[in-house]
Amino acid sequence: MVKKNPKLVARKLARKKQLRLTKIEPKSTDRKSRIALPKIPTRLSKRTKAVLLVTAIFISFNIWLFWGIPITSELSRPEAVSTKIYDRNGKLIYEIFSDKKRSPVPLEGVPAHVVNATIAIEDKDFYKHPGFSISGIARALYKNIFRKSFQGGSTLTQQLVKNAYLTPDRTIRRKAQELILSLLVEARYSKNEILERYLNEIPYGSTAYGIEAASELYFGKSAQELSLAEAALLAGLPAAPSRYSPFGSRPEFARARQESVLARMVEDGYITSEEAGGAKAEELIFSEAQELPAPHFVLWVKEQLAERYGETVVEQGGLRVTTTLDLDLQGFAQEAVAEEVSDLEHLNVGNGAALVVKPNTGEILAMVGSKDYNASDEDGKVNVIFANRQPGSSIKPLNYAFALQNKKITASAPLADIPTCFAVFGQAPYCPQNYDGQFHGAQQARFALGNSYNIPAVRVLALNGLEEFVEFANSMGITTFTDPSQYGLSLTLGGGEVRPYDMAVAFSTLANQGVRKPLTAFIKIEDWSGKVLYKRDEEVEGVRVIDPEPAFIVSHILHDNNARSAAFGTGSYLNVRGHPEVSVKTGTTNDLRDNWTIGYTEQALVVTWVGNNDNSPMGGAVSGVSGASPIWNRIMKEALDKAEGGYYNESEKGHAWPKQPAGIVGASICANTGSVPNEHTADCPTRFEYFLEGTVPENGSGRRDILVFNDTGMPANEEALPEQVHPESHLMIADPLETPICLDCTSPMPQVTVRYPLR
Repeated sequence: MVKKNPKLVARKLARKKQLRLTKIEPKSTDRKSRIALPKIPTRLSKRTKAVLLVTAIFISFNIWLFWGIPITSELSRPEAVSTKIYDRNGKLIYEIFSDKKRSPVPLEGVPAHVVNATIAIEDKDFYKHPGFSISGIARALYKNIFRKSFQGGSTLTQQLVKNAYLTPDRTIRRKAQELILSLLVEARYSKNEILERYLNEIPYGSTAYGIEAASELYFGKSAQELSLAEAALLAGLPAAPSRYSPFGSRPEFARARQESVLARMVEDGYITSEEAGGAKAEELIFSEAQELPAPHFVLWVKEQLAERYGETVVEQGGLRVTTTLDLDLQGFAQEAVAEEVSDLEHLNVGNGAALVVKPNTGEILAMVGSKDYNASDEDGKVNVIFANRQPGSSIKPLNYAFALQNKKITASAPLADIPTCFAVFGQAPYCPQNYDGQFHGAQQARFALGNSYNIPAVRVLALNGLEEFVEFANSMGITTFTDPSQYGLSLTLGGGEVRPYDMAVAFSTLANQGVRKPLTAFIKIEDWSGKVLYKRDEEVEGVRVIDPEPAFIVSHILHDNNARSAAFGTGSYLNVRGHPEVSVKTGTTNDLRDNWTIGYTEQALVVTWVGNNDNSPMGGAVSGVSGASPIWNRIMKEALDKAEGGYYNESEKGHAWPKQPAGIVGASICANTGSVPNEHTADCPTRFEYFLEGTVPENGSGRRDILVFNDTGMPANEEALPEQVHPESHLMIADPLETPICLDCTSPMPQVTVRYPLR
């Protein structure tokens, strides 16, 4: 038997007793009663804290970054769900099919110019970088931060990873995952394998994934048969398939993108300038596009969805989009445009367009971008609603509204419609003419605008100032007026290009009594499970850019049939049967290249245009009441019948006359002088007029002696010799530019010169 060491046994017993202790009495002062325990630090050192914090941050960052990241050896896509676009009543307009057309081809089966075009426009350093481009990322950051324009800076590898593995979310986390996966893909695959997968996987628009499917979709041929011109166009699509598609809402963008691709190929030495020029000149023959009930509208909607959610989500994410479109009104408008343009064919009118909106909400009810989307005589795929065209006189109401706002004129202000030349320093004199070649003497602003006389309108622009008017037009919604130095006083006669879309915004601002509201195509956007991604507010907020009073006066002038009867007669197409409250303005360019009619109430606005895409002139008989107006009249009546019947909003039933704001007063004024009768005009015929409060004109005219020519009785000019003239007493008035006008002379006034800018 082994004898145990007593000291060792005692030590073990003491240790067991120590472990059984559960309570320590810290207040005891008896040294014998206290047990000696190992010291535990009550505070962590600063260094330890820092290490723990960094570790926690590192772990949290990696969980945030890598959580959910796909780790797989194969590049694959999630199951696709089709996106459906509906009209406001739930009628299906367009379905973006979930079935993908994909026809893989080996890299050696793809023409060299397809590969070169793709690398040139998308990733010129593809064979040099490890999966991402430092310069590309830096360039993208610069543009995102300083130019406020989103740019991805992605390489071909990153684009492939994004489409195969990731969502199109524009977040820092997704971008970081994209970089990591790109490095892994570059480590696993060769450059040629990545390029081959890219050309077979990347979306080219619609249901086409890969270059072979794209070639079949757009050109009806194999990728092996693609010409340089065709290859350049297809190579430009992946960056934004909806925007650059030749079947999209702006097919002209496809051509512009193709030219950019060719320019980059020349820059990188793949082709010569001569080859690029030949490719640009090549006529492209496209396959027949899918038949759509509202083609220009739905393709524009698809483009907006792609910008908001990304191409992949739109093509495969199963969106359910309820738009503002009234499909029945859309069909009516398309038919009206097609029929009326056909009737005008003998006057060399090749195309037409129409846009219908609800001004008080900005909802787009119909959009007809051309007479026929598939027309070949006029490129029907071009959406004229977004094209730059000259507006003619249809821009004049904005000019008058600005002058009324600034109290430069009143609705009764006499404007000198007499021979006038405007002297601008460093330029030849500008001497505008009226469309009828006549001069009409003193024309009050109401009748000058209603009858669309040109000389008074130029006088009003001289009062406003070019720079100031351009700024005002921008605030009203005209986006194409930029540098005022590029325009002259002819701007008020249509000397600057506008888009029909912008004109709808500007005239809606008048309809909304000075509040500009954005146009919209969306009521609601959901995903396939019913989750609401976007819902339009019932009360659409706007921006006030002009007071209610001048907007009311301009709208009142434009619906006054008497104010325009001298030029248009009393029974023109500008009168809509059953709807006397409509405000309307026409516009025809001097060279007959564009003809417009724009009319509105609070409940509906219609813009119509006729002309030719190539800017060739129409026939001489096309005018404000024989070109776009018949189309406008038909569509406006249909839209108002529905709107005033409560079809779009039950609370909007009935006619909607321009509402008179509180700051408007009425007064009886002389029909010839435009001011309140005085001792010189006590027996003048009077008429009623609206004014901004505090602007009713008084003592605006009087009798005084003027010099007239002895032989003709015509008022004399400054060059007349004393022996050629004699004084006579006449009723005289001065217009806002201080040009004297004789109201009771039997002979016309002589030509005058107005210096601009005004002193």
